[in-house]
Amino acid sequence: MPTSLHRFINRLIKVEPQELPAAILSFLFAFTLMASYYVLRPVRDAMASDWTDAELSWLWTLNFFISATAVLLYGFVVSRIELKKLVPGIYIFFAGSFLLFYLATRWLDDTGFIDKSFYVWVSFFALFHISVFWSFMSDIYSKAQSLRLFGLFGAGASIGAVVGPSLPVLLGASIGVYNLLLIAALMLLFIIPIIYYLEKHRSNLAAETEGKPVANSLPSLGGNFFGGFVDFLSHRFLLGIGLFILLYTLMSTFVYFELKNVMVEYDRATRSQYWGMMDLIVNSLAIFTAVFATSRLATHFGLALTLALVPLLMVFGWVAVAIAPGLGLLIALQIIRRAGNYAITRPGREMLFTGVERETRFKTKPVIDIVVYRGGDVVAGWTYTGLAQGIGLGLGAIAMIAAVIALLWTLVALFLGNRYEKNSSTGSSESLLSET
Repeated sequence: MPTSLHRFINRLIKVEPQELPAAILSFLFAFTLMASYYVLRPVRDAMASDWTDAELSWLWTLNFFISATAVLLYGFVVSRIELKKLVPGIYIFFAGSFLLFYLATRWLDDTGFIDKSFYVWVSFFALFHISVFWSFMSDIYSKAQSLRLFGLFGAGASIGAVVGPSLPVLLGASIGVYNLLLIAALMLLFIIPIIYYLEKHRSNLAAETEGKPVANSLPSLGGNFFGGFVDFLSHRFLLGIGLFILLYTLMSTFVYFELKNVMVEYDRATRSQYWGMMDLIVNSLAIFTAVFATSRLATHFGLALTLALVPLLMVFGWVAVAIAPGLGLLIALQIIRRAGNYAITRPGREMLFTGVERETRFKTKPVIDIVVYRGGDVVAGWTYTGLAQGIGLGLGAIAMIAAVIALLWTLVALFLGNRYEKNSSTGSSESLLSET
């Protein structure tokens, strides 16, 4: 690659010459993956306004049990299949599932059942597809590389999340909502060659792999299919990450339910466009932040501050909503939460997994990212329903409860970041779990 192009890229984010091809492809991987999801997300979210809070809470409860079962099955698969076949196989499987949903809309008359099944399945896909991506990234790149490069990959995801929802906004009315499923399936198939290239050339990154295996043919992990659950419950550090995610889901659910209820008066096509335009705003902001801020925050101010920044902003945001409840502040809070999560919090959280063993990345990480997250959805959904419909609390009172949750989230972020930085500052190659 021309030296001038590398200098230009290096101004945005610090990339070494030997890392550049893999970094660009990883960026493209994240872009395509998130674009495919964001083609589906507005379609899914538009369905939610057709259901009551209780119905939606039941769907989230069902999603939790489905997610827990799926992660157990994934643990069985990852224990027996070579890793170079595992990651592409997962995305081929999801592409096939969305093709089946498309065909079901053509063959079956009961679209109500299809809609609820689709809502649950996309909600599972929403976490699983990106969890596997970051497991793959943290397995390829080292701690030092992650501080420099994961912000770039977060930017790729954010750009994909801008392009993706533009398709429902521009094409939803002309080609039909269900035809968007075919577009998403094709996008997932597009990333398969990228995965194979990254696996084949991971040895080119050997200069900073910090002892990680770089063989082109990686064996299966072996062990028990439920090993990820045992590993998660056995380490304080992993439990801290789980608590971090649980607190995040609690406050995000409060915002989601409020927005869902406000849009009940609109038809589904309008809702799809509204959610799509909201995604465009959020992810446009996330791009700038991910490119120009994330790596600089992590490298200059440390991971503790990086992880705690968005939770701290949420504390002040919820207090503002409690003082002056209104739709405008609620939307602003949603934008800050989501844009900050995509550009700063999520890449920062994924850096934590560069300091653990491969088995933890591929077995335990999905337990945290999916089972704990969806468990948090269940707790949050029924908590909101109880507070709003059971007790009758208004937005202001719920906002104060959320502010306390955000404060606790901030403290957990500081614990995780400080633990990571302590391990890194000693120059130790040992796992972050070895001292917990």
